[in-house]
Amino acid sequence: MSDSDFLRACRGLPVARVPVWFMRQAGRSQPGYREIRRRRSFLDVVRDPELAARITVSPVHELGVDAAILFSDIMVPLGPAGIDYTLEEHVGPVIAAPVATRADVDAIRVPAPRRDLAYVLETVAGAREALGPVPLIGFSGAPFTLASYLVEGRPSRSHLRTKRMMHAEGALFAALLGRLADIVTAYLRAQAEAGAQALMLFDSWVGTLSPADYDRHVLPVMTRILADTADLGVPRILFGVETGELLTRMRDAGAEVVGVDWRVPLDVAAARVGAGVALQGNLDPALLLAPWEAVEAGAAAALAAGRRHAG
Repeated sequence: MSDSDFLRACRGLPVARVPVWFMRQAGRSQPGYREIRRRRSFLDVVRDPELAARITVSPVHELGVDAAILFSDIMVPLGPAGIDYTLEEHVGPVIAAPVATRADVDAIRVPAPRRDLAYVLETVAGAREALGPVPLIGFSGAPFTLASYLVEGRPSRSHLRTKRMMHAEGALFAALLGRLADIVTAYLRAQAEAGAQALMLFDSWVGTLSPADYDRHVLPVMTRILADTADLGVPRILFGVETGELLTRMRDAGAEVVGVDWRVPLDVAAARVGAGVALQGNLDPALLLAPWEAVEAGAAAALAAGRRHAG
């Protein structure tokens, strides 16, 4: 398994060709998935290990991608942590009682994954068995992104409540991120122990922060999570949206791979992070709606920009 192009690229080793996989590669683009969703809710599918494993694996057979990523959602470990939430269609996570006080933070439990999230680990094991030589990526939301949902109560473009807590109640915000870091660490460890060969941390909304705020509030918990999972021996990928000004910080947190969205060319990202860290990215998803010639040109440009960077 360590000889797969995907895992070799994660470690900055030479590869026969650049490996490819897609964010959300299992889902709405697949007719079979849409048929399943006509009958069952998203969380119902996630909680069915046999079905979730089949959906995880299906893009490998349909698209020929070089890695599968667990079919799940970043909110999943928060349910057994005591958070009452729903996933509303065309909205996203909606929290019944947003976090606002120290009592709210103290009420958040750290689940025992083997007991409380056994269905996820069964999905990992089932997908791992079905994938053969193709690696499986496990994942979790990162503390800041999870906190933004818990504090805002739903998706937000401005994250004003989250930032207000961060600046006005720093100790409370630190306690919330610390509790979430404990949840994330346990969850990632359990996935790796169940068979995931790489782990990804989605910090989707951290790009809303300035570099100074990232250094003060986020970098310490990310460094702790990555230090506490280093012994697993699997590459860890750290990804965020609009994080061009944070790429060096994400590197410093300790991940083997830094994800780059389409806003930063890979050669620019490579110059920022330097040698020793692999890069993942970074085709603009909107290109997939364009004619093939535009898709091909965009992919070729991304490959050319990243060609000189090991990994």
